[in-house]
Amino acid sequence: GRDGRDRRHGHAPLALAVAVVVLAAPACTADGDVGTAVTPTGASGGAAPTSPTGLPGPSGPATVEVVEVDDVTTGLDVPWGLAFLADGSALVTLRDEARVVLVAPDGGVREVTGPGADALADVVAPGGEGGLLGVAVLAEDAGTADVALYATTPDDNRVLRGTLDGTTLGALTPVLTGIPRAGNHDGGRLAVGPDGYLYVTTGDAGQPGRAQDPSSLGGKILRVTPDGAPAPGNPDPASPVWSLGHRNVQGIGWSSDGLMFAAEFGQNTWDELNVVEPGGNYGWPVVEGAGGADQGFVDPVATWPTRDASPSGLAVTDEGVYLAGLRGERLWRLPLLPPVDGDARAGLGTPQALLAGEHGRLRAVAPAPDGSLWVLTNNTDGRGDPRDGDDRVLRVVVR
Repeated sequence: GRDGRDRRHGHAPLALAVAVVVLAAPACTADGDVGTAVTPTGASGGAAPTSPTGLPGPSGPATVEVVEVDDVTTGLDVPWGLAFLADGSALVTLRDEARVVLVAPDGGVREVTGPGADALADVVAPGGEGGLLGVAVLAEDAGTADVALYATTPDDNRVLRGTLDGTTLGALTPVLTGIPRAGNHDGGRLAVGPDGYLYVTTGDAGQPGRAQDPSSLGGKILRVTPDGAPAPGNPDPASPVWSLGHRNVQGIGWSSDGLMFAAEFGQNTWDELNVVEPGGNYGWPVVEGAGGADQGFVDPVATWPTRDASPSGLAVTDEGVYLAGLRGERLWRLPLLPPVDGDARAGLGTPQALLAGEHGRLRAVAPAPDGSLWVLTNNTDGRGDPRDGDDRVLRVVVR
């Protein structure tokens, strides 16, 4: 599990003899040398992806400046997931305590209680990288919110659903069960896509071969209805699998023109930013980083040396893609630019490191309703160096 500073598995990527499933895998090739900074990759030709919305792509400046960083709140124990409600407050999961709190824009923290909170305390089995992980708001109506939570249990990782009324979480219903669990590589990010369906990221749970096994839920991005059924339009109508060949995805987000981005932990060499296409195979464990296009895999659009990133949370705004780095202890930004030769995937500018070394390990980032970014630190997880007041929610303003 390499969301830590130096933990590694000793194995190298395996050259597995697998039946590779590739439904849509246009390729990119590296553009320039890869050193200690991110190297974006450009297009090698071929058909441009079709925008689901038909809208022109977003556009931002080549660089931005951090003009404000404030603590929203402090004293949180291993915060992991972050999802905003309509009133501007955010649900934050605490991985090891298996609790959910509501953080208001003014920094007030309220405990979420009720039958659902009691159930989480009973069912979640924290350990290693597992515990209470992602959270997403499925729908809101008249002061109540339908929420999904990603939980590590003694037997599996699973997605649970319940209704939040104020600070009371009602009884939980399993939405998706049987996701492989382990001490490392548990995935865990949840997000509702622009199509209204729930996307679930999973890890290979320490067994790389799962990522290439279409019948396994491990090493995948899944797309399901709010009730957990395979969403209409999935590559295999009977399967929740949206994409495969992932080692451990912990960040997903969409640009306004419908491109889906995912941040993925590499093993010893390359962390990745990918543009996710339905049915795309992203190469793990056959390939780490770029270089798999000639084997039918989708190459990343950007890569990092692992010491500089360990990208967990991901946020997409109208002007850029932001990745929260754990081991890298920085917030990476890639500006969104107009498509290059008709290829929207190539519309990424030179990466820029923000907050480098200033706040330690960064777990999650999300656009706030007021236009700022909220960033979760993760220095109390046993792998960081806690500072006074850690862990915290930061409010970051860039211009």
